Amino acid sequence: MLDLLIYLVLGALAGTLSGLFGIGGGLVIVPVLITTFSVMGLSQEIYIHMAIATSLATIVITAATAIANHNKRGNVDWDVVKRFTPGVILGAYLGGVIADRVPADSLATLLGIFMLLIAAQMLLGLKPDAGRQLPGSGGLFAAGGVIGTLSAMVGIGGASLSVPFFRYCSLAMNRAVGTSATLTLPIAVAGVTSFVVNGWGSSALPEWTLGYVYLPAFAGIAIASSQFVRVGAALGAKLSQLWLQRSFALFLVFMGVKLLLS
Repeated sequence: MLDLLIYLVLGALAGTLSGLFGIGGGLVIVPVLITTFSVMGLSQEIYIHMAIATSLATIVITAATAIANHNKRGNVDWDVVKRFTPGVILGAYLGGVIADRVPADSLATLLGIFMLLIAAQMLLGLKPDAGRQLPGSGGLFAAGGVIGTLSAMVGIGGASLSVPFFRYCSLAMNRAVGTSATLTLPIAVAGVTSFVVNGWGSSALPEWTLGYVYLPAFAGIAIASSQFVRVGAALGAKLSQLWLQRSFALFLVFMGVKLLLS
């Protein structure tokens, strides 16, 4: 019961920060879970994989609400989703397979570098200008495969990768965000399925795991984060967006450096 309470608090924190900073929950959940599992005394050989898998599992739950909201506003380009999804599914499943086979220290390095790159983008305000049109079905399949693979390997829904890609391909910002949000569902489903399959039966995992997904953390975060996103959004409306963005970027710098040094 105490463990569940801890994860409810973590879910509330993750949801609030997600709503506050306007970013996908994975960028908050993964570093928080890595820290929590480390404090619990779990081996780094498994807790990084558990943090990524559990993050993807929570994204499956929250993605449905996001899709409904964006679709209601007409922000989803369903033709792009249809052509992007096969590559995303294949890539996300492959990302789980690769992550399972990558040594924990190498995975920590990848996560650290990814967080530092996102932090640099936020601190510098880098936004791609429209430079070309969307590629054909083959190009979208390939792009989806790359984005799906990287997203599953670091436990995110992929919006931090797909939104810049769609903006570069001249999709309007609202359509880029809505379409990217819709693609988080196949990324999360394929990615978490891969982590469940590849972690199944591992003797190193603690009790209450489904593959690499730690069920108490999943339950607490999924319940609380979806409710506290609106709290963060309300706070964000009252605070300076530039200050918030820079604060979160510094949080990512801290976590990225911590992972690289670990």
